[in-house]
Amino acid sequence: MLTSKNAGLSTMEYAINITNLYKKYPHAEFNSVDGLNLQFPKGKISGLLGPNGAGKTTTISIMCGLVAADSGSVKVLGLDAQTDIHKILQKTGIVTQHVALYPLLSAWENLVYIGGLYNIPQKALHDKISFLLERFGLQNSAKKQVKHFSGGMKRRCNIIASLLHDPELLILDEPTAGVDIHSRAMILDFLSAYNEEGHTILYTSHLLDEAERLCTEVAIIDDGKQVVQGSIQDLKAQVAGVNTLEELFLHYTGRSLRE
Repeated sequence: MLTSKNAGLSTMEYAINITNLYKKYPHAEFNSVDGLNLQFPKGKISGLLGPNGAGKTTTISIMCGLVAADSGSVKVLGLDAQTDIHKILQKTGIVTQHVALYPLLSAWENLVYIGGLYNIPQKALHDKISFLLERFGLQNSAKKQVKHFSGGMKRRCNIIASLLHDPELLILDEPTAGVDIHSRAMILDFLSAYNEEGHTILYTSHLLDEAERLCTEVAIIDDGKQVVQGSIQDLKAQVAGVNTLEELFLHYTGRSLRE
């Protein structure tokens, strides 16, 4: 197993610290997360990658307080995911695999409701929503019910909902799944710009060319365990004949089909 190049960083320079993390669901045969140790630095776009069933979504769910770990610790922005989850959520934007919007409400109504959960003053909230709807190309659809949106429009609106409180850390689980090429390009361009403004991003995807374009470094996990972590450039240089992130991924996880 290769360890992260981040070993020289102090604890305060990590956005996320995962230590000896374990999780086994009731009636499952194996641990979904099995002794995971990962660190992701502040101010970077990091990728959490792995095959289906590797434990990515469970790990993210533990970070966000949606699932309780069996043992181990997760620190997000220096806060404990078990005891300080409310504070974590105030500083973190979360984009889940499934669109978390009310289909019978308009985009504007969804965003006003979600922004209200963060106690954002109404004027500031309306200004923020207007700005982000325009930035994501949805200003002309603001009053349309979300159920009438295309897949790409729903994904873009879902990302806007995670940004209303200007989070320090943005966590995205398959944010471009099922979207058209134009929406994907727009989302990736936005994430790069958001990171350049000083925000930290943790990103998962099965689209490895997308991850290679976006991420500074990656962690690959499989069967709930860390396989390798480091900068994409360094990791590729350590394996002869590997030129792309996809080749690196297959080198460490194999070519067997997964369920």
